[in-house]
Amino acid sequence: MKKSVIAIVALFTLSLVSCKKNYECECSITRTNGSTTLTTDDGKYTFKDTRARAENRCNDEEGSGNDGFGAYTRDCQIK
Repeated sequence: MKKSVIAIVALFTLSLVSCKKNYECECSITRTNGSTTLTTDDGKYTFKDTRARAENRCNDEEGSGNDGFGAYTRDCQIK
């Protein structure tokens, strides 16, 4: 009986920890062209997942490079 209660409590605790929720990932992009730097919003994403997985997916949206407007860096964070 004691083992069953412990097992039930453990399962209940795990279900609370691994709960999937909606997490919003907000991205901004910083562009540099010569001496000019401009930072603007660059999208919002909603991930229904655990916090750890949502943070990983949000980080996957980050990047940097060059395009027709100059060098850019894209930064994303869970809000």
